[in-house]
Amino acid sequence: MTAPALAVPQRRGACPGLSAPMPTGDGLLVRLLPVGTIGLDAFRELCAAAQRHGNGTVEITSRGSIQIRGLGPVSAPRFASTIAVLGIVTDDGIPVLSNPLAGLDPDEMVDAGALAADTRRALARSDLAQRLSAKISVAIDGGGALNVDHLPTDVRLRAEASDAGAILAVSIGDGAEASELGFVAPHDGSAAVVRLLETLARHGRDARARDAVAKHDTIAFRAAIADLVVNRSAERPPRPSCDPIGVHRLRGGTLACGVGLAFGHADANSLQRLAKAATAAGARGLRAAAGRALLVIDLQPQSVPSLLAAAETLGFITRPDDPRRQVTACAGAPICASATIAARAMAPQIAAAIAPRRDGALKVHISGCAKGCAHPAPAALTVVGTPQGCALIAGGTTRDAPFKVVAADELPAAIVEFAAGARHV
Repeated sequence: MTAPALAVPQRRGACPGLSAPMPTGDGLLVRLLPVGTIGLDAFRELCAAAQRHGNGTVEITSRGSIQIRGLGPVSAPRFASTIAVLGIVTDDGIPVLSNPLAGLDPDEMVDAGALAADTRRALARSDLAQRLSAKISVAIDGGGALNVDHLPTDVRLRAEASDAGAILAVSIGDGAEASELGFVAPHDGSAAVVRLLETLARHGRDARARDAVAKHDTIAFRAAIADLVVNRSAERPPRPSCDPIGVHRLRGGTLACGVGLAFGHADANSLQRLAKAATAAGARGLRAAAGRALLVIDLQPQSVPSLLAAAETLGFITRPDDPRRQVTACAGAPICASATIAARAMAPQIAAAIAPRRDGALKVHISGCAKGCAHPAPAALTVVGTPQGCALIAGGTTRDAPFKVVAADELPAAIVEFAAGARHV
């Protein structure tokens, strides 16, 4: 198979896909957004290709994408050719995100995987990808245990129960600031998404939903789906959040086991060994999950302890209260050319420093520069690399003013001091 032509993304904010890798400090980076389950043999081959053509570093992002680092102008097309024959299905258009156990979760009210597939096909038939910001995304939540409430997105469909059966709550905007537009039947979900994105496109190619709503309110968006909206006739129960790290029930009585990648990355050899352990445990495949995690699919209950033991030995996160999960770090210097501090290299020491805070309240974001790619949202403590040192920001983002700047070698002590004060807040 002929490899896709290598091209550097020309459009601001475009995702570094297989045919358009992104230059970084350690070479070229590509990102895959897998759809559904990746077979264990295919996953091992992906990891082998990451070693053969890149530097062997594989990342899982906060949205559940897989990133391969250290590719070159010659090796990137070869990597793309290898992936093309592995049968790994990826989302190459406007990102449509769904529950990581879509189609497998016994608590799911709507098959989010099937609805997401319908939506991708509808979007592919349009020219919306060319008329919208490269950062636009859609989330479809089937109502299962692993939801996607925490993912920032522009349009969201979320399954809820009603007296007439499952129904989709439609919202536009981002996070807590999102505006709910009403409810539609599941069979109208993809049409609602297309109409809302058509409306957003009329606000300009760089428009994001949150900005359009802030400037123009929701009138045009409500009008776009008015004929699809139906009444809801039941109370809305609270929605519990479920962690991908741990064991989850699947349809048919099997289980999924979620493990995390410490600070979002692992070496390809460790991931190959994890896939080998999953095969020995009788698993069917893997799914990438938002929150920098992998879900091992279709395990028998008696196989879970051996898999978790193998994952822990390999350095993966197997417990929700692992202190490494309290620290989010970008690649940092020298991996990223924009960074002024080695954020990823600092992360283990910072995690050890805050390990006594097992309540999970002290979330630390270490950013190599002011862009804050790894965690755009506020954190209890944000550390930003600057030419003057490490800027410390309490309860904010990389864009906020720091209360202190310290040298890199003083950072662990400064965080311990901050943690002691935060204990009393």
